[in-house]
Amino acid sequence: METEILKCKELLLQGKILLYPTDTVWGIGCDATNEMAIKRIYTIKQRQESKSMIILLDSSDRLPLYVAKIPLVAWDLITHTYRPTTYIYPTAKNLPIQLVHPDGTIAIRITSNMFCKRLIKALARPLVSTSANTSGDITPVVFSEISQDVINQVDYVVPQEYADSIEYKPSRLVKFIDDYNFTIIRE
Repeated sequence: METEILKCKELLLQGKILLYPTDTVWGIGCDATNEMAIKRIYTIKQRQESKSMIILLDSSDRLPLYVAKIPLVAWDLITHTYRPTTYIYPTAKNLPIQLVHPDGTIAIRITSNMFCKRLIKALARPLVSTSANTSGDITPVVFSEISQDVINQVDYVVPQEYADSIEYKPSRLVKFIDDYNFTIIRE
């Protein structure tokens, strides 16, 4: 796995786009600090830039680097999350504007996929993660369902052997309202 991590890290540092397994479905991703790569993902997905994308982190310890104010309830929820959950935090920081929703929020998931965790740690930056489909199309849940058009537009496809998901569906989506309240947007 280490050779693959190093290869992907170098590609990401060059602004390349990866098709890679996550703890849910396969994702299209890039270095979340590279504005040009992010724009390219919007082009691949044929997605409006007003629809923000999520980022993956390897550890909740990195949250303060990208969220100015972490709601108090967030720490309890993260600690007790038993399935892949993406949290929408208020007040994003240190991220390109293309990733930040017009209301200033940012969607972040702490990944449990070992390949993703190790890649993010090696890169020392978050990864963009968006489903491997054209905007509006059905989300492919396994690699074989990803369209050849999407595969042809990315720079590199991570070998399928690094997929370790047991869910194969999009993550739960939870939005924080204030320090103590949240709402479930997608179960």
